[in-house]
Amino acid sequence: MTHIVHPYAHRLKILRGWKSRWFGVGQKYKDYLKTDVIIREYLEKRLKDMYVSSIDMERDEKRFKIIIKTSRAGMIIGRSGDGIQKIKDGVVKMMKKNKLSIPAEINIDVEEVRYPEADAGIVASMVVEGLEKRMPFRRVLKMTADKVMANREVKGVRICVSGRLGGAEMARKEQVKQGRIPLQTLRADIDYSVKRANLTYGVIGVKVWVYKGDVFNK
Repeated sequence: MTHIVHPYAHRLKILRGWKSRWFGVGQKYKDYLKTDVIIREYLEKRLKDMYVSSIDMERDEKRFKIIIKTSRAGMIIGRSGDGIQKIKDGVVKMMKKNKLSIPAEINIDVEEVRYPEADAGIVASMVVEGLEKRMPFRRVLKMTADKVMANREVKGVRICVSGRLGGAEMARKEQVKQGRIPLQTLRADIDYSVKRANLTYGVIGVKVWVYKGDVFNK
């Protein structure tokens, strides 16, 4: 009762898959987990303004594949793929720095998100960008919610920000909600994301829920 459940984890194996997929782990679980955490943190920091939706990882003994889902694929790939090569070099450098085992083959795939406004990760990035540009937070929330609801796929959206809003002395929470967000319905396709906006007077947390309708199996 009254426990808050993570909307993504709540739907694992029902609607969602794992963001990290490892094969033939054996005794290397500790090494794989450390690599996963370090590389994910590095990529999130490096691709901060690239509207990244999610970073998936697939790994076995010889191959390491990173799948970056974003709405700005061209900016990440760069001219003739030199952007991907730079990211790959950075990943290898981080692994060497932290004394992690480097697989024989490292691949980086960039997938473009077809509907950015229907993706919680990209919507959260849009809110963070607006807040970091010193725009009034109420206007940012309303404009973003209207933009999301304009998409046909979206049935409901909820955006919540908390922290020293508007530079106030006391931290508080504000949110805007449009449409439905049925969090308890397991077949409801709810995308969820958490990001943080770093401002001069402190950090503001941003949470986004996007409801895209119910999924029924054949």
